[in-house]
Amino acid sequence: MEFALLGWPEDGHRLRLDHEHFAYAGKFVMTATGKAVVGDDGVVAAAAFDADRTDPDTLCIRYVTVRDDRRGEGIGSDLLRFVREQAADRGYERVTIGVNNPFSYQAAYKAGLAYTGTEQGLGELELEWPGDRSRERYQAGLDVFRERDLSDVEESFLRAHEGTAPPSDEAE
Repeated sequence: MEFALLGWPEDGHRLRLDHEHFAYAGKFVMTATGKAVVGDDGVVAAAAFDADRTDPDTLCIRYVTVRDDRRGEGIGSDLLRFVREQAADRGYERVTIGVNNPFSYQAAYKAGLAYTGTEQGLGELELEWPGDRSRERYQAGLDVFRERDLSDVEESFLRAHEGTAPPSDEAE
């Protein structure tokens, strides 16, 4: 897999993704966000990001999408880690993302982010790097999801992770 930073927000890069295979595909056509991708024979995942509107030292990851036939392989967390590292190299002191399901939450944790204890937007849990990666904080975020109406697969995931420590933030 090859990772590539296609550009920062000021570069005005557009990325066209097949809407039948990528969630949020239309969001990547916008030129106001930076883009990063990972792929082997074509793009298998993409991320869009920009600086926080109130804190120029914070990079906000706005969207992450993994091609439907490659979900569950850890590609999303690897891409998040890549974006986090690129942001740090560029001088950002903080990276944030809002997630709305336990699988995205887990991917963000695997990329080194941690739950802030706050929600944003429409029920998204905010995660940040660097952050408090304690077991208690990790479980607090999972507990927020446990209070929601979830699919059987999500509920099974949450049961399997009850009381566990957060996943390592090392590349697998």
